[in-house]
Amino acid sequence: MTMSKGERMKSAREKIKEQQAVERVRERRRRTMTYVTVGVVAVAAVGAGWLYAASRSQSEEAASGTQAPVTVQPDGSVVMAMAGVDKPVLDVYEDFQCPACKQLETVSGQTFKNLAAEGKAKVVYHPISIFQQEPTKGNSQRAAAAARCVADGRQWLAFHDLLYKNQPSETVKGFTTSDLVSWGKEAGVTASGFEQCVTSQQHAQAQSAYSAKIIKEQKIQGTPTVKLNGTDLPNNVAFAPQQLRDQVTKAAK
Repeated sequence: MTMSKGERMKSAREKIKEQQAVERVRERRRRTMTYVTVGVVAVAAVGAGWLYAASRSQSEEAASGTQAPVTVQPDGSVVMAMAGVDKPVLDVYEDFQCPACKQLETVSGQTFKNLAAEGKAKVVYHPISIFQQEPTKGNSQRAAAAARCVADGRQWLAFHDLLYKNQPSETVKGFTTSDLVSWGKEAGVTASGFEQCVTSQQHAQAQSAYSAKIIKEQKIQGTPTVKLNGTDLPNNVAFAPQQLRDQVTKAAK
């Protein structure tokens, strides 16, 4: 059956509307953020709940000329604190492949640094590998194992920040050892054994063991998890710099 010119135009308009509807769905998907729970990938709309609050939060500026000493611990955790400061304690459980962890670093990372520099908190980073499926599992493990190859605290923090800056998509293999070595050099790492440590993934087994231990002991349900003196902080506090600062200040009294 032959369509008239009017019918063909109507059909074309309908197809355009259908395509526009498909594009709107794709755009909504693009604007989602994936966060990880143990063994499960969950999706949350950027405009909802705590992510909405995070998008409206004002990140702090870096405190001029001051950074708290950073010390890499034997177990792979990293302490950032001024001398003699042992409380309140902010524990940050993070996965370098986790997009929500990158968002936390973007929004509240400077607040962690400032609180430590001001002597108002002892910040402890716990890089863990929480993903269970490839390619995210391998990405996460390579990055965290490489971070263990950095013994200098200041260099470790710079490397930490570069990992988030260069975080790959969850759908592709990323954090290649060659890139990790390059970012280490960018972070100022000059130790002679760094490249070999990264390319051989020398600390991969230790990282896996540490992750399993921390996830079990601390009952970590997802990343990022921020604890203040051992108690989980709600996301709407962890992702809101002023509220985060207020909670830490209150805990110090």
